[in-house]
Amino acid sequence: MSASGGTKAIVAALLANLSIAVAKFVAFVFSGSSSMLAESVHSLADSGNQGLLLLGGKKAQREATPQHPFGYGRERYIYAFLVSIVLFSVGGMFAVYEGYEKIRHPHEIEAWYWPVGVLVFAIIAEIFSFRTAIKESNLIRGKLSWTQFVRRAKAPELPVVLLEDLGALVGLVLALGGVGLALLTGDGVWDGIGTLCIGILLIAIAIVLAAETKSLLLGEAAGLEEIEKIKSATVDGETVTRIIHMRTLHLGPEELLVAAKIAVERNETAQDVASAINAAEERIRAAVPIARVIYLEPDIYSEAAAAAGTDLGKAPGGEGH
Repeated sequence: MSASGGTKAIVAALLANLSIAVAKFVAFVFSGSSSMLAESVHSLADSGNQGLLLLGGKKAQREATPQHPFGYGRERYIYAFLVSIVLFSVGGMFAVYEGYEKIRHPHEIEAWYWPVGVLVFAIIAEIFSFRTAIKESNLIRGKLSWTQFVRRAKAPELPVVLLEDLGALVGLVLALGGVGLALLTGDGVWDGIGTLCIGILLIAIAIVLAAETKSLLLGEAAGLEEIEKIKSATVDGETVTRIIHMRTLHLGPEELLVAAKIAVERNETAQDVASAINAAEERIRAAVPIARVIYLEPDIYSEAAAAAGTDLGKAPGGEGH
């Protein structure tokens, strides 16, 4: 991944989750708390998820090949989608099952100080991981709200880590509440209820992640700000007079394809048009550095064709002028 912040946040989350997973499992062995077992599996799944994100980032750096001429940038989207599946199945569904079984067959919590101590330690570790993810996200979030950032980010790693850490923190609070109520009332059902709530939370987060990464896998256009920059950079007002229609597509988080039909004057020579296209490509790359692949097709703009509705600029993803 070119985004060092994303890698830093992933590594911080990986280290936190590995240490927490071990601590939670030890607490489960000594206390018999189902919340601890669900949380240990959750942390282990999260550790695997961070490993998948790092692997996806590594694979995405491979050079383009004749079979994959646009490179492997979308590998990062594929592995982020796998993370949502793992979170849903291994994390969420397992916790729901454990919570259901615990409610049906309550078990008194033994050695209460183990789960309580581990949960406090886990909350501190997750706060550190969450703080790192927030700090690195703020470097690229700009003026976007957190909801907008998760929905619009083209690099999937930071939104995934943010949601995972948020889910982990809320899950730990739920686990602590379940264990606490079970100890206060002497009824192990509360431990099961806490586990069930953790599972529902993880499933909800997994569904959000799956929906967002699916959109990236299908192919998303550039952001509105980038599209405006491309449009301004393309038209020089002399040889290139307007954009007839344009399409953009993210080949990866830091790789953008730009394809546009541009209007040129009728009396321009082929050499003038070629020079204008080359100059436009240079301006686009200067304005939007992630525009790696650019295809500009010259044409003569027709007012009659536009009025008749054959102007493809009015099609989804295009822009007519």
